[in-house]
Amino acid sequence: MEKLLYGVAYYDEYMPYERLHEDIKMMKDAGINVVRIAESTWSTLEPQDGIFNFHHIDRVLTAMEAADIKVIIGTPTYAVPTWMVKKYPDVLAVTPSGQNKYGPRQNMDITNPTYLYYAERVIRKLMEHVKDQPCVIGYQLDNETKHYNTCGPNVQLQFINHLKSKFQSLDELNKAYGLDYWSNRINDWNDFPDITATINGSLSSEFALFQRSLVTNFLDWQASLIRDYKRPDQFITHNFDFAWRGHSFGIQTDVNHFDAARCLDVCGADIYHPSQDELTGCEISFGGDLTRSMKQDNYFVLETEAQAFVDWVPYPGQLRLQAFSHLASGANMVSYWHWHSLHNAIETYWKGLLSHDFEPNPTYHEAKIIGKEFERLSPKLIDLKKENKVAILFSNEALTALNSFSDFHKGLEYNNVLRLFYDALYRLNVECDFIDPSTEDMEKYSLIIVPSLYSASDALLLQLNTFVENGGHIVYALRSGFADENVKVRYSHQPGIIGESCGIYYSQFVAAKDVTLKDYSYSINHEKTTLKTVIELLVPGSAEVLARYDHPYWGEYAAITRNHYGKGTATYIGCLPGSELMEEIMKGVLNDAKLWDNNLHFPLITKSGVNRNNKIIHYYFNYSMEPSSFQYSLAAGKELLSDSIINTGELLQIEPWGFRIIEEN
Repeated sequence: MEKLLYGVAYYDEYMPYERLHEDIKMMKDAGINVVRIAESTWSTLEPQDGIFNFHHIDRVLTAMEAADIKVIIGTPTYAVPTWMVKKYPDVLAVTPSGQNKYGPRQNMDITNPTYLYYAERVIRKLMEHVKDQPCVIGYQLDNETKHYNTCGPNVQLQFINHLKSKFQSLDELNKAYGLDYWSNRINDWNDFPDITATINGSLSSEFALFQRSLVTNFLDWQASLIRDYKRPDQFITHNFDFAWRGHSFGIQTDVNHFDAARCLDVCGADIYHPSQDELTGCEISFGGDLTRSMKQDNYFVLETEAQAFVDWVPYPGQLRLQAFSHLASGANMVSYWHWHSLHNAIETYWKGLLSHDFEPNPTYHEAKIIGKEFERLSPKLIDLKKENKVAILFSNEALTALNSFSDFHKGLEYNNVLRLFYDALYRLNVECDFIDPSTEDMEKYSLIIVPSLYSASDALLLQLNTFVENGGHIVYALRSGFADENVKVRYSHQPGIIGESCGIYYSQFVAAKDVTLKDYSYSINHEKTTLKTVIELLVPGSAEVLARYDHPYWGEYAAITRNHYGKGTATYIGCLPGSELMEEIMKGVLNDAKLWDNNLHFPLITKSGVNRNNKIIHYYFNYSMEPSSFQYSLAAGKELLSDSIINTGELLQIEPWGFRIIEEN
């Protein structure tokens, strides 16, 4: 790539009247240099079985080629046409709620042989048609692919075969999962019950793992088809999404991102976030850090908002702030969903860059500024590389296992814990990567943060002990190390194997009702130490107690501890603190690890990296409607937006929702 990509999704099929050339003129004026097409229009591309119509694709490709706008082609497989369902109703997935009905997208069974036959055919026909178009620079596999809760008889049969390959015998399976409970024991493979109503957390977690593998296999299969046709200069990508809380929030429960990303040349993501008064940049940063970590490389933001919802229409300056925030985490592309607002159907009020009148509006005018700046600054900002010393170890298996027992500790949901850590780092301006249990080079990090690693193998926990022993710093959240990889609770003192490096143990945990902390040195008022959900009653061995519970009966127990183990340090947090307390805890950890050397704090956010010219780039963002200022303390350089010289010690002003970009000399 020679320049940053600035793009939109464009659907000629949806237009109420002919305006392709007018749209292209407006795109060129806005600096749009790439469009995504085709990924949601199977029924237009193949209106009847075996009858193909490339009219819309051809006219868009011809026009984009003439305008020197690049194109990413999406495979149209995430929304099946009516004729397919009419002929073969079993392509619709069977879920715990029964068989899906036609209407919504992503309602199919991604393992169904009939669906796969037609999906392969349409992909091959599409590729044969577009592969030689010079303007086509890459291909997007499907769209925000997940397993969609598919669990019909064919899927459950595959799951049984998966279990047969994992366990030598049914006796081994029954023992590992504790299936003697409530007469759930399986004595013949032919008696294997429907999985959807199981009360066994081990079995349901294994099925969730298996369902995630279906997504990995499906995307890998599509990538193999694309590679039969694509040119060496074309890439394969996919737009991963995240757990949703009205916006992009946490680790996706239905996809193993790291596994699924292996088939891609470039990782992509769809990142949506609150705006207006609620714009913090945290979701932009989280989504970017996770996507960059999938392949430890730069990535694409294939979808993000332009206007979207009524409470997401950006204030003046925010669209620009958001675009450069993506670049600061390592994005090489920012693309809006979508170019124009729709005039019908379910997403009518998920507005694009243009409103329903297709006329220029304030958001579009701000996009024109962004496009010009992307074009001018591409040589300085493309391919920003990072070498972070902090990593968050996430685990899909721990997520599934912990969440399956949420009725017993309400509020202790995995992504809540993970985001509590991540958000504290973000506000403290500490950049981080994400790693998972498959990561082989954990030793390159100085600090690993482990959110509620409820389910984990002995091997992983021993690996983390060794990390500490060799000089690393680690922070565990409550419930870590509790169960093995089969979600069977360990019968030793908790937290099991990691208790050795943490220097603690416990055997009881209780509700955190009206519990606060005492005997702590954190700079926080006592009333802000109120704890949530459950607390673990920690008994220190070799560990130093950093805080105890302020409670008439639980006050003798430790809440937060720190232990020196070998050359390193392990901190264990046996409770769920609020956000302000978590910041104070993390300040102490970061100071111990010598990883915190700035006094900047949200709403002033800074990110750094090294550009292609081996120059250090520093971004400074003001996520506030109030002006901000700070004293620049790093090496002298040039502010790239204004082309002005910045000296060490200079006081820099940043306007509301503004930012500065400094390239060190």
